[in-house]
Amino acid sequence: MREQAEFDVIVYGATGFTGRLVAEYMENQYGRAVNWAMAGRSAEKLAAVRDEIGASADTPLVVADASDPQTVRDMVGRGKVICTTVGPYQLYGSDIVAACAELGSDYVDLSGEPGWMHEMIATHHDQAAQSGARIVHSCGFDSIPFDLGVYFLQQAAQDKFGKPLPRVRGRVRAMNGEFSGGTAASLGATMAALEKNPALLDVLANPFSLSNGFVGPDQPADNKIYEDDALGQWVAPFIMAAINTKNIHRSNALLGHAYGTEFQYDEMMLTGSGDEGMKMAEFAAAANPLVGDNVPQPGEGPSRESREAGNYDILFVGTDADGNRLEASVGGDLDPGYGSTSRMLGESAVCLITDCADLAGGVYTPAPAMGAKLIKRLVDNAGLTFKLES
Repeated sequence: MREQAEFDVIVYGATGFTGRLVAEYMENQYGRAVNWAMAGRSAEKLAAVRDEIGASADTPLVVADASDPQTVRDMVGRGKVICTTVGPYQLYGSDIVAACAELGSDYVDLSGEPGWMHEMIATHHDQAAQSGARIVHSCGFDSIPFDLGVYFLQQAAQDKFGKPLPRVRGRVRAMNGEFSGGTAASLGATMAALEKNPALLDVLANPFSLSNGFVGPDQPADNKIYEDDALGQWVAPFIMAAINTKNIHRSNALLGHAYGTEFQYDEMMLTGSGDEGMKMAEFAAAANPLVGDNVPQPGEGPSRESREAGNYDILFVGTDADGNRLEASVGGDLDPGYGSTSRMLGESAVCLITDCADLAGGVYTPAPAMGAKLIKRLVDNAGLTFKLES
């Protein structure tokens, strides 16, 4: 973190849909108690958004354009932490990460792009470690509820059993709301990158591709429906599992394998029991929420009423060979892709510079970077719940 930077937090992409929500959250939650600024390509548009969200007239505006690396570098040099919503990150994020790693500025994003994250780790981790920059990917719905949910469960297991639980099931019990247009665009950019570089498939297919070279045991299948005996319900593939599982295994590696070197994790949607549960699982497996006419485009999103009507509920079940079992849940009171995500990102930025002075530089996932400190902020401020259920 750059202690003498001009601003505490710079929200880059503040004229976009999600960036605007982050800026609105920063204003409503912190006002000028946190010295934050709005950044984007157009000073005129930034000023208009500042006025529309009711932000203070003295909220600073920073002009930066992803197509002009010098403006990006100038922006990075002015902030303790760059909080960016400008994606797909594999198209628009690399120069920001490079500048942060060089200059020592912290960084948080909403990336669900494991191929790009793999590249950022390989290219910038060592330099970030030297400069002191803390670069934290995936600080939205992918992957905070899942990454911190497993962390929360394992901390409780350590307290109760004196050891972690080697098998954890992540099960989405409810999710009401939309995936963001940025998530859909990131998927499209990843598919395009695969066409140019087929070797990227190895990164995308490997659950340990972000784990610093560590290769653990075979992981449970997450690409088909089945009846989960541990829960007595049918389960279907969950579309975010491909990124969340990689982040969770990276967290385990960065935490010194606090979950164990034989740790297994999978992520599925619960669809109910009996024939009805099976039919729902078949229906869920056939649907793709990131394609179709109703998927928002980048820069678009649901109404405030729709965001506030959304919610999500995720169950985590940890077990071991000795019969020990522990259940925990993570919930959110807004739609996952926009309302809750924008709050998670804002709190991640503030947490890094306020609560994590002792964190060394490097490329992180949320759990090893901020852990219990971020959980507390999310519960206190952002409408999330973390609960032990057994």
